[in-house]
Amino acid sequence: MLNERDNESCYLGQFIPVHYHHNMLMDKNRMNAFQAAIGHAVRPGMKVLELGGGTGVLSYFAAQQAERVYCVEFNPDLVVEARRFLAMNPNGHKVEVIHADAFDYLPPEPVDVVICEMIHVAMLREKQVAVIEAFKGRYLARFGGPLPLFMPEAVVMAVQPLQQDYAFNGFYAPIVQFHETNVAYPGTIELAAPAVYSVLDFAGPVDSLIAWRGSFAIERAGTLNALRFVTKNVLSILPQLGSTIDWLNHYMSLPLARPLDVVAGDVIEVAFEYRAGTSIPSLQASLRAGFACDAACSEGGRTAASLPAARTAEFA
Repeated sequence: MLNERDNESCYLGQFIPVHYHHNMLMDKNRMNAFQAAIGHAVRPGMKVLELGGGTGVLSYFAAQQAERVYCVEFNPDLVVEARRFLAMNPNGHKVEVIHADAFDYLPPEPVDVVICEMIHVAMLREKQVAVIEAFKGRYLARFGGPLPLFMPEAVVMAVQPLQQDYAFNGFYAPIVQFHETNVAYPGTIELAAPAVYSVLDFAGPVDSLIAWRGSFAIERAGTLNALRFVTKNVLSILPQLGSTIDWLNHYMSLPLARPLDVVAGDVIEVAFEYRAGTSIPSLQASLRAGFACDAACSEGGRTAASLPAARTAEFA
C-alpha cells in the first residue's frame, strides 16, 4: 500500500508521463534557456547534482564542462531512458543516473551546482520548493556550508486580471487554460498590467505558503472573469552584465467563480493563498476578486478605496 506522500506524489507531478518529457525536449525556449544558464554556471572541474533528471538532457548540458554529474530520477522508465540517451551523447559517461527519490537523496560528496526543474506555473503541482528545502537540510547536516548554487536561482510570480473567452464552438465551459507566452490569443483581453505577488530566492529559506492581497487599476472596460498566473524562472544571474538568463513558463489562466463587469478606472482587489506543490484546485478555491470600496461606498457600487498600489512588472 502506498504511504500518504507516495499517494500524493502520483497525483502531483512525481510520475509525469514519459511523452511529456519528450515534449519538453522540443520546447526551444526551455532548452535554449537552460543550456545557456548551465553553460554560464558550470565550470571545468565542478561537481553537479540534478534532482529530477527526466530524460537527462540538463545533466548532459552540465557534463560538457563538469567533472562529474549525479542525475537523480524516481521514475524507473525515465531512469532507463536517460541512461540510454546519455550513452549516445558526448560526455554522457560523466553522468551517473541514479534511481532514487529526490526527497531523500544526498550525493556522496559536496557539489557546486544543484539543478532542479520540478516547476509548474505558480509553483503548483510539482515539488520544487519541498525538494530543495529538504535537500538544504540534509546537505548542511552532512557537509556543512556553504550550500551549492541552485538552478533556478529564483522564481518571480505575477498575476493579471483578464477577460477570457470560454465559448468553444458555442459550448460555454470556464476551464483552466494554458497559453504560450509569445502568442496573441484573440479570446484573451488584458484588463490591467500584471502585479508581482511573490519572489522565491532559493539561496535562502523558502516558505511553501504563498499568500497575496493586492489591487489593480482597470485600464479598459470588459468582464473580469479570469486571473492569469505568470511564472518567470531566473535560471542564472549574470552580475557582471547586470542581467539574468530566464525561462518563462506558459501562462495559466484560472476562471473566477463570480465575473465582474468593469470599466476603466475601477479598482479591483484580489486575494489568494496556497502552498507550493499543491493542486491547481487548491489555488482556485482561494481566489477572491471584488471592487475595492471605502466606507462610503454604497451597496453594489464600486468607488475605489485608497489602497496600496501593487507592484507591476514586465515579463519578456
